[in-house]
Amino acid sequence: MIAGHATRAGTEAYAASFGAACAPGHYSEFLNQHLKLSSLGVGSFPGAADDATDEAVARIVERALLSGLNVLDGAVHYRYGRALVALRAGLERAFAAGVAREQVFVALKGGFLLFLDGPPADLERWFDANVAARGLGTRADLVGAHLLSAPYLAWQLEFARAALGLETLDAFLIDQPEIHVRAIGKEQANRKLARAFAVLEQAVKENKLRQYGVSSFDAMRVETDHALFQSIASLQGLAEGAAQIVGKDPRARHHLRLLQLPFNPAMTEGFTRFSQATGQGNVASSIQAAHQLKAYVMTSHALGKGRFAAEDPLAAGVAGLANPAQRALQFARSTPGVGSALAGMSAPAHLEDMLAVARTPPMAKQDYAKLFRRAE
Repeated sequence: MIAGHATRAGTEAYAASFGAACAPGHYSEFLNQHLKLSSLGVGSFPGAADDATDEAVARIVERALLSGLNVLDGAVHYRYGRALVALRAGLERAFAAGVAREQVFVALKGGFLLFLDGPPADLERWFDANVAARGLGTRADLVGAHLLSAPYLAWQLEFARAALGLETLDAFLIDQPEIHVRAIGKEQANRKLARAFAVLEQAVKENKLRQYGVSSFDAMRVETDHALFQSIASLQGLAEGAAQIVGKDPRARHHLRLLQLPFNPAMTEGFTRFSQATGQGNVASSIQAAHQLKAYVMTSHALGKGRFAAEDPLAAGVAGLANPAQRALQFARSTPGVGSALAGMSAPAHLEDMLAVARTPPMAKQDYAKLFRRAE
């Protein structure tokens, strides 16, 4: 197991060395830790579950880390666990080439079931044998292929650490917990979430993890009165309670410091929909609220699963870039309040687009604002 985690000194040294060719403004600052994190991050979702994709992703990760991109994102279930194998191979190659563990920020997600041998023919029988029999969760904790169970999330964290060969993950996010709201209601879902947060607070205490968060798909984009809406302040309240229980200290502070939500030209609600209360009567969008509440924002789906590598809704408003994919990446990472914009990739061409954007300054705020117009 490789010891260490992203540090201020390490990421500052990274930005000055491996990031020397990147444009001013390419690095964001992660909260009070003052980590220098690239404004663009490499995701590991796409591709087939085969050796060729593993090798392609490993090469992408290695080249990204050697070229100024020090944010990596993955999930335990991606490509039936093979994404972790590819991430590890890319990390090891980059470390051998001179990148230090302290220079890289690795964020992993958990919650969806891990099918190491592919989707089972009989999910219930598979679940009983692989999850329930091991005390990791019950069918009452399961909605579709998503399991909101504290023991299962603890197991996935351990699996991710072992698969990556990393003693400490920089972040672990619970992936789309809002899936459970429709099945059991928000109150029950939040109780399960609080128990999961306690497990993650314990992992921070044991140096298995530096911080944790939530990755949502709908919860931070919908209207306040929508059944799936999730208040960021409420999430932090649940985390604070978990920290106090684990720390046995009413003054203990939580480690929920990271949020993910989709953002691209077709999914702008995280920036345009004012739905989050941040205190003292203030209301903000999810991205703005996260910034005010001291949570780092990583946006996902910057390329819309490849859609915006072809469609070009930003052609008239985003200048100085060569193609639709580059413009979509520039749009996402230039959004005020976004720390790192993520794009999953297994095609080297998408990495070249990301590196081209990294060598271009983010859009000026006044130019970015011109992409939106106020509704009449």
